[in-house]
Amino acid sequence: MDFKIEKMTISDLEEIKDVLEKDFDDFWKVNTLKEELLSNYSYFITIKLDKTNEILGFAGFKKTLDTADIMNIVVRKDFRNKKIGKKLLSSLIKKAKEQDIKTIFLEVNSKNLPALKLYENIGFKKIGIRKNYYKNSDGINMKIELD
Repeated sequence: MDFKIEKMTISDLEEIKDVLEKDFDDFWKVNTLKEELLSNYSYFITIKLDKTNEILGFAGFKKTLDTADIMNIVVRKDFRNKKIGKKLLSSLIKKAKEQDIKTIFLEVNSKNLPALKLYENIGFKKIGIRKNYYKNSDGINMKIELD
């Protein structure tokens, strides 16, 4: 499969808004994501199948001075475990370096073991825990220092 990664647009959001909760997850509401796309401090990308332009996932960060917080990395349920999340994360890190970001932070559900493994393999380190942050689990705070 060939993929392309592009900056996410409002039209991308319109394309997936009716299937966000069913095909992706109940991460955020459409209006929240739309606000992020319109913010000058946020940067979001999509990953699409090259031949069909079908959106398989998206991710983004919010920049504050020389740091960034990854807001989400979301892959369509039927395309998980195909290294798409890693492609999205690697692309975000590359963009962060281009914007002179020195440190990236994120928070992940302690029960999301595939995501934890991905982040640790990329070089993120655990720096804290938010007890009962999610419905039935803790949030793990992580960061990576960029060169």
